[in-house]
Amino acid sequence: MDNISEKLKEVNDWLQKEYAGIRTGQASPMLLDNVKVESYGSFVNLNQVGSVNIEDARTLRISVWDKSAVSAIEKAIREADLGISTASDSDGVRVIFPELTADRRTQLLKLAKAKLEDARISVRSVRDEVMKSLDKQQKDGDISEDERFTLKEKVQIQIDTTNRTLEALFDKKEAELQK
Repeated sequence: MDNISEKLKEVNDWLQKEYAGIRTGQASPMLLDNVKVESYGSFVNLNQVGSVNIEDARTLRISVWDKSAVSAIEKAIREADLGISTASDSDGVRVIFPELTADRRTQLLKLAKAKLEDARISVRSVRDEVMKSLDKQQKDGDISEDERFTLKEKVQIQIDTTNRTLEALFDKKEAELQK
């Protein structure tokens, strides 16, 4: 039973991380978390070559620690294809988020729905795995039929709670995209 809680939490965390990467029109440093920059012959996360700060609602400022990394940072952001533009100056790199068009909002909403469905599929597979395990335990004589039904009810409550949480995450992201 502890294992199911852990697996459901992993699904929830995964969806939150995926939604953090879906850009709304607001500047979010989390959007740059997966950008890898070539620095001294190896690829490292952007936050290892500079600090990322919010300058205003649609602009991030990357203050680089090594001025020679500015062009590599710009190249990495361009290659990440995030739909954002960059401008460099003597202090570092400025990342500018354009206004979202209606078409782009629709695309992002479809993407958010697809991520929600992926999370639901993961939850269903966890549920099926646990239910099969409970059936097997009862068949092997490890638990009684009453215990199996009680445990199945507990599992279903956890599944329902997780699905409501995932739906709330989607609703929140949908509201962000509609702004």
